[in-house]
Amino acid sequence: MDSLSNTALREKNIVFIGFMGAGKTTIGELVAKKLYRDFIDIDEEIEKEYKMSIPNIFAEIGEQAFREKEKEFIQNLCHYKLKIISVGGGAFLQEEIRKVCLTSCIVFYLDITWDAWKNRLLSIIDSRPVLQGKTIDEIEELFYKRKEIYQNHFHSKIEINDQDLEELADNIVETLKLSWELDESK
Repeated sequence: MDSLSNTALREKNIVFIGFMGAGKTTIGELVAKKLYRDFIDIDEEIEKEYKMSIPNIFAEIGEQAFREKEKEFIQNLCHYKLKIISVGGGAFLQEEIRKVCLTSCIVFYLDITWDAWKNRLLSIIDSRPVLQGKTIDEIEELFYKRKEIYQNHFHSKIEINDQDLEELADNIVETLKLSWELDESK
């Protein structure tokens, strides 16, 4: 793991964290395309492995098995370089995941307000098992509970509310390129 923490900043993986439905996959794909890097969505990788959707994995195998697989995938990917990774909304609840990502990757927290996120709820609720059977108040409580975790574990925070995703991706790429240049000039 030490060799990864010494990886040149330009070669480090970029990890997107944030609440479910915040736009991690969409923005991650845009940034990957702009930087000519491979994009990996952890949830999609887990779905491929189990050959079923996340809701079915939760129903048939359970959340604990899902979280273990999630941790395994993320820890393995952190040993590579030059990847763009979108982690599920609950991944950063696991200390081991936070630690490996913050040590060996550049972590971007996609921050969204409750009001902006609430507008996305109907379009995502069916595919998010942790939202099933919850009232709007329970979902809001989950939102703020996870937000507390995200807010303390990132390298860069991006406010995403209703901004244009293409512009956000451009801003992230410009920020990365500037930090890479500054790092290399040391």
